[in-house]
Amino acid sequence: MTGKRNGILKVDYYDITSASTSVKQGPSVGKAAIGGPFSLIDHNGKPVTEKDFFGKWTVVYFGFTHCPDICPDELQKLASAVDKIKETSGIEIVPVFISVDPERDTVEQVGEYVKEFHPNLIGLTASPEEIKKTARAYRVYYMKTEEEGSDYLVDHSIVMYLMDPKMEFVKFFGKNNDVDMLTDGIIKEIKQYKKVKA
Repeated sequence: MTGKRNGILKVDYYDITSASTSVKQGPSVGKAAIGGPFSLIDHNGKPVTEKDFFGKWTVVYFGFTHCPDICPDELQKLASAVDKIKETSGIEIVPVFISVDPERDTVEQVGEYVKEFHPNLIGLTASPEEIKKTARAYRVYYMKTEEEGSDYLVDHSIVMYLMDPKMEFVKFFGKNNDVDMLTDGIIKEIKQYKKVKA
């Protein structure tokens, strides 16, 4: 209980400790609500939904083709990890790039871009509304910055999402993971998943 005594706000110790304990423990069941239905267009101009990835392990990365350094570095890392995972464990991963700059990232632009990284990399774009909806479902932050004429950058979350064969969220990997950490982390999650499902 909280209350005022002599003009001083009094907070019970129990309230503070129980609140911080519940924050630390987090929800005891269920997964993070990340992911969900989407309706986008791939780099060949074909409509794509999350259902097109059912039955496959997928890693999703949000970025933009005019990104000067971070996106190319992350996609290079993802491409290397995809090859390494197949080499060491035989597991096929579908790498997916979703644009957070739909105004500039046309189907053609995205098509040219994904070619630079991996032959299996799927690039997705769509209308600003669809991108906003998809980014929200994946809890991705993005915002235009430094507008000078038509030249601007997009500040965005730098995260890769590992999605299971039902396109349900398994784990995210941040920028601090190198190729080996990403490779090992994804293999470990998939093995664990298969063990649980067995």
